[in-house]
Amino acid sequence: MQWSEVINDPSLRNLPYKIELNKWGNIEMSPASNRLGYFESEISFLLRNALPNGKVIIECSINTPDGVKVANVAWCSLAFYHRHEFVTPYPAAPEICVEIISPSNSAAAIAEKVRLYLAQGASEVWLVDENGVICFHTKDGKQSQSAFIKELPQLPH
Repeated sequence: MQWSEVINDPSLRNLPYKIELNKWGNIEMSPASNRLGYFESEISFLLRNALPNGKVIIECSINTPDGVKVANVAWCSLAFYHRHEFVTPYPAAPEICVEIISPSNSAAAIAEKVRLYLAQGASEVWLVDENGVICFHTKDGKQSQSAFIKELPQLPH
């Protein structure tokens, strides 16, 4: 299955799941929750305020060697945005890709997403745990802070 078929299939439009494609073109779904939506909103607000010279995208689809993956939240520079605008899925990862970890995510699946986003050009991948604690990953491994936002406020919950 191709990503264009997924986004144009009316039977998949109102599912309460995040949909991705694996490298074989099979649909993978994970359930949405109010906690997920809340953290997506908070991170979007944080990124928009801290990095106003870019765009924030919720549910950002990215083509990877392992299929289309969907970052919960992404931030891209204006240069990235002007290069790609609303191409769906993006052929490269925006500079910041954020994954909000849910109980249905395995550690291996999250580690693979970090690897895929970084391989597709992301500068940072942020992982948000169930308490709103953010971990930062770059090609050099786990970092103590973001290179984009030096003093990141604690996410309220």
